[in-house]
Amino acid sequence: MGAQIRVYRQKISSTTSMRKIFKAMELIATSRIGKARTRVAASLPYANAITRAVSAVASQSEIDHPLTTEHTEVRRAAVLVMTSDRGLAGSYSASVLKQAESLLEMLRSEGKEVKAFLVGRKAQAYFDFRNRSYEKAWTGGTDAPEFATAREIGSALVKEFITGYEDGGVDEIHVVYMRFRSMVTQEPTVIRLLPLEVVEEETSNASDLLPLYEYEPEPERVLDALLPRYIESRIFAALLQAAASELAARQRAMKSAGDNATELIKKYTRLRNTARQAEITQELSEIVAGADALSAS
Repeated sequence: MGAQIRVYRQKISSTTSMRKIFKAMELIATSRIGKARTRVAASLPYANAITRAVSAVASQSEIDHPLTTEHTEVRRAAVLVMTSDRGLAGSYSASVLKQAESLLEMLRSEGKEVKAFLVGRKAQAYFDFRNRSYEKAWTGGTDAPEFATAREIGSALVKEFITGYEDGGVDEIHVVYMRFRSMVTQEPTVIRLLPLEVVEEETSNASDLLPLYEYEPEPERVLDALLPRYIESRIFAALLQAAASELAARQRAMKSAGDNATELIKKYTRLRNTARQAEITQELSEIVAGADALSAS
């Protein structure tokens, strides 16, 4: 009986220590989520402005640009998968990877080769564990992305896209990431980055007409300058959305884990008290039995 009590005491102690870790991580995520949401909101004006500019140039000029021209035959596609560097965020990375698996399966069923590019250690570990090949992985800072990372990713993807198929290039590029809707809702999302699909952000008014521009220099050179920045802004916006989603998922997961730890402590405390009461009852019974035996003799 005494051994059982010691086991419950050890469980209570270890669970209490774990609860402290969960609460600390919850507080850290809560303190960072506000800044992450602010960064997402701050990125929208620039993203909307450059989206409208690229939309206007692409729709008002009949030009053949490598980044806006649909390929007659898509034989190879690139997929950028954005996950987290750390765990303890519930099903955040698992949901993104599940969405990526569905996309990869669909592309392969269409007869397309796939080249994977990864963001986050979780995606890298997922591919490494299954011995799957990938072109490049960017790790570190997924909960606080930097624009330099988006620029590097954009340059690598654009280089793959403008390279011919015979030289190992790709015909289209997709991005899989977690879109931040609210603190309780994050949605795994797939977008086709290239060939260019000009998409306005949700905050913009779809009824507004695109502005009319006079180009100086010619539209081809304008697109040459705008499109790399547009690609970088789309990737950076996805990174910011993913970071906010990761922190929100971690905050919810840690709160749930902390609450579960509290319930476990209550359960183990009741079991310990029950075992202690049983031990006391047994001791009293032995004392009474011993007294009765002495008086009978």
